Amino acid sequence: MRGMDEQDQAPDTSLAGLTPREIVEELDRYIVGQAEAKRAVAIALRNRMRRQLVEGEIRDEIKPKNILMIGPTGVGKTEISRRLARLTTCPFIKVEATKFTEVGYVGRDVDSMVRDLVDVAVEMVREEEVLRVEEEAERLVDKEIVNALLPVPEGDPEQVERAEQTREKLRGKLVAGELEERFIEITVEEPVIPQVEIFTQDGMDQMGIDMGDMLSGLLPPSRKKRRMKIRDARAVLFEQVVDDLINMEEVKQRGVRLAEEMGIIFLDEIDKIAAGGREETSGPGVSRQGVQRDLLPLLEGTTIRTRHGSVSTEDVLFVAAGAFNMSKPSDLIPELQGRLPIRVELQSLTAADFERILREPRDALLKQYQALLAVERVVLEFDDGAVQEIARIADEVNHTTENIGARRLATVMEKVMEEISYNADLHAGETLHIDRGYVRQRVAGIVEDRDLSRYIL
Repeated sequence: MRGMDEQDQAPDTSLAGLTPREIVEELDRYIVGQAEAKRAVAIALRNRMRRQLVEGEIRDEIKPKNILMIGPTGVGKTEISRRLARLTTCPFIKVEATKFTEVGYVGRDVDSMVRDLVDVAVEMVREEEVLRVEEEAERLVDKEIVNALLPVPEGDPEQVERAEQTREKLRGKLVAGELEERFIEITVEEPVIPQVEIFTQDGMDQMGIDMGDMLSGLLPPSRKKRRMKIRDARAVLFEQVVDDLINMEEVKQRGVRLAEEMGIIFLDEIDKIAAGGREETSGPGVSRQGVQRDLLPLLEGTTIRTRHGSVSTEDVLFVAAGAFNMSKPSDLIPELQGRLPIRVELQSLTAADFERILREPRDALLKQYQALLAVERVVLEFDDGAVQEIARIADEVNHTTENIGARRLATVMEKVMEEISYNADLHAGETLHIDRGYVRQRVAGIVEDRDLSRYIL
């Protein structure tokens, strides 16, 4: 977790030692090729760390260099964003530009992406605080459970002493996990007023106004008795105890600062708001150009109101991506192009790339099918010829129909594996060997029929 302390000093970040080369190496474990795009996002991510350690007034002048990734569908743009989100502990969200044009000009307010980013950042800080107080919280939870099992008696000191000895034995059994199935009665707090979604005209769509927070002093939460097993009661009691141990106001403030300093927004399908070109003045193009204009202040730096406080987007990193198969990057309005100064072009994938994609990544398709059928005690083996043939067919279909990149591998593989997956239970305990001939038998006829391949592959 990377957050700012109360004095706004540079945070001690766990990624401080992760160099751009190491970031690229992590991405290489899941994504084949596209070295230029990986280098660009790695440098951008590293610069987020570097800026935190810059001293003096110049730090405020160092702004993130927003990135525009250009490339056909299925070459790894979205996958880079997914893996980057898992790799970094920066607040990170991925949104599709098409969400802002779904209902004519009344699509989602573009400011909502910043609110989502702040929600992620606040939750990250809260999780960090939960880890900090976890040991104390678990101790208090055990105390609550023991009180529910055997309340402290009042009156006779001798009786109190005997009860305390019994409570110590219960505590020992509780720690040893011997009482998890026993039922206890606990008090559960429930808010009186539910969260209300309010839509206003000043761009604050989907902002949750928690009336329970606003009126907490006047209407305290209702308390109800619930009977449940100790293993289930732990989670409920833990959340209640953690809420008492954590200062949520401080968490919100740190979350807002974290979003401002380290936030990353991945804006996918940005080419869809450029379709039709800049000269389009009627129809859906008006909506698309409107979204572009709404994005300008976000990328330049503006202040957005959220339920956690006002947030500046001046230092938020935006990574945009699009296929641009029906439009060109130059179709974006010039102001928006200028706010995406770093451009990276991703290359189309070849049959050789497909072979690597089938074999090398940690989540490679071959490994996924092997894991699925291992559940049925079926061992799958793919020889080199089978892998080459699957890659060749995917590449050929991409060239003869629509080019959907690596996603074509999933459709081809599913057709190859259809019969085996259907009858897997009949092959329990067996080793099935997939060779080039089997692949051709399952797919070749479809590939040769152009019209059929359009519908099936």
